[in-house]
Amino acid sequence: MEEVTHSYGAGDIQVLEGLEPVRKRPGMYIGSTDVRGLHHLVTEVVDNSIDEALAGYCTDILVEILEEGAIRVTDNGRGIPTGIIEKEGKSAVEVVLTKLHAGGKFGQGGYKISGGLHGVGVSCVNALSEWLIAEVKQNGNLYRMRFSRGVAQTPLEIVGKADGTGTTITFYPDSQIFETLEFNYETMKTRLRELAYLNKGLKIEIADFRKGQERRETFCYEGGIVSFVDGMNATKETIFPSTIYFDEKYVDSEVEVAMQYNDSYSEMILAFANNINTEEGGTHLDGFKAALTKVINDYGTKSGILKGTEKLSGEDVREGLTAVISVKLAEPQFEGQTKTKLGNSSMRAAVAKGVAEGFGSYLEEHPHEAKELVLKTITAQRAREAARLARETARRKSALESTTLPGKLADCTDKDPKHCEIYIVEGDSAGGSAKVGRDRRYQAILPLRGKILNVEKATMHRVLENEEIKAMITAFGCGIHADYDESKLRYDRIIIMTDADVDGSHIRILMLTFFFRFMPQLIANGHAYIALPPLYKVAKGKQDYYFYDDESKNKFVAENGIKEGNTQRYKGLGEMDAEQLFDTTMDPKNRTLLRVTMEDAIEADRLFSILMGEQPELRREFIEQNANLVTDLDI
Repeated sequence: MEEVTHSYGAGDIQVLEGLEPVRKRPGMYIGSTDVRGLHHLVTEVVDNSIDEALAGYCTDILVEILEEGAIRVTDNGRGIPTGIIEKEGKSAVEVVLTKLHAGGKFGQGGYKISGGLHGVGVSCVNALSEWLIAEVKQNGNLYRMRFSRGVAQTPLEIVGKADGTGTTITFYPDSQIFETLEFNYETMKTRLRELAYLNKGLKIEIADFRKGQERRETFCYEGGIVSFVDGMNATKETIFPSTIYFDEKYVDSEVEVAMQYNDSYSEMILAFANNINTEEGGTHLDGFKAALTKVINDYGTKSGILKGTEKLSGEDVREGLTAVISVKLAEPQFEGQTKTKLGNSSMRAAVAKGVAEGFGSYLEEHPHEAKELVLKTITAQRAREAARLARETARRKSALESTTLPGKLADCTDKDPKHCEIYIVEGDSAGGSAKVGRDRRYQAILPLRGKILNVEKATMHRVLENEEIKAMITAFGCGIHADYDESKLRYDRIIIMTDADVDGSHIRILMLTFFFRFMPQLIANGHAYIALPPLYKVAKGKQDYYFYDDESKNKFVAENGIKEGNTQRYKGLGEMDAEQLFDTTMDPKNRTLLRVTMEDAIEADRLFSILMGEQPELRREFIEQNANLVTDLDI
């Protein structure tokens, strides 16, 4: 990659527009003002530190959640320039923090590679913070400046002496803007760990100083994305002796790929551009997929394993693949403000060239592993063809796609999917109560008998023969895998309603595993929910009160002097009559629903593999560590 210039001063800062619009329309700049938008503030500040690492100047980043809930991000990069920008008549620190699109990423001197080119920058964080303090170590001095809601409160001042260089940004989000100010340690940890994987050798530390939540972790991976792939495959049996890695450096870009096959039936490919997780893919992912298919087909034909005109499809060659693609380029073109799809056409060819040369060479040099891989993909092809025939047969029998809905489905009368929801209920008893108690205008009920098939351990053919799974596929109407079509989804909300016990949790996990593997879009697009039934009913006089946890129940009992013998512990949904079930678990006015999300697909894949996979010792260890696991599964 071309060497970047070492200059980075006030002259490199260019101003495009002011800060005024940010507070008026925060959603336009950070996506939302909910918990996702709140965490985006941290991402914007950390991205500046990562850009310093990409430029070769930062080796350590520390992210702290302070006791009062503020965030402090410290790096040992060059520090925001402290000189005066002549045409602004202000310090570069003030301009960077008070002007939208002001920074070293818009000229040619500050950064060659930057992940935040389409980001809104630290100025947006400043605008949306009740207060923000910027501290810079530079020229042997410690500089400090304080802001409130984007407005400077003090000038840039020298407040002491300091060794080295770096920047510290401390901020407290504005309660006038955000729905919540509570930062989630796990969410932040996941992103920071991901960044450490993507930046080989960069040390990133996270610390939480909030009372009762004190903890600290450090991430640093000399193996880079190889360690990333190894981590994702930690719970699986792998095909190659070690993870394959190759990279290609060009004039103004770089391509890194790490890949390994495992014995599962699913693929997990993560693609990044300048450290940004391009969840919608883009040209780099397209180039990888096309080249992978070509390389394996070419080798299969050349070695004689594939006969005549036999060809393997992209799905065939990606079965069981875990891969991380990381590209870095000078002028990234991202589609949309959320930067989830890379548009640079040059990266399609760049990644394809890297795969053709890197992976192609590996297969040539490792004929035994190459043969095993091609045979594995041929097996995948045959299984996929058998599944296709089974699916078509099932369709002809009105099992998967049909106007004939499952006989046990109690459908709703409203036919507009946006208004409708379906409860997947465990057992005929609870299903009967749900059918009687529901609001039949918009609530549908599908009772299931016992535990559905564990799709993590089953072939496609077995899955499609399972009556309970066929009933769900038919009822939902949207299809599975490549046939998935959300426009045909018959219900906006798919709600899993099981007993609040171990068996209920197991059934819930089985159903979520099915969703995750066969129709992940349901989760990604916010259609999957978990219903929380009450654990207790407490009678006080003629009034019944319902509680969903021990703490609230015990507090109510103690405050009202109620004897335990009035307290009923529900063992299952079937213990409630139809009216009670509706009032506590199905009535939108009273119920508690947990939306299942896919904030972290890697962690979800790991969790499902542990809970549903072939290694009982990992499952036992997980259960021991989470003996008091609550019913909330945030996937």
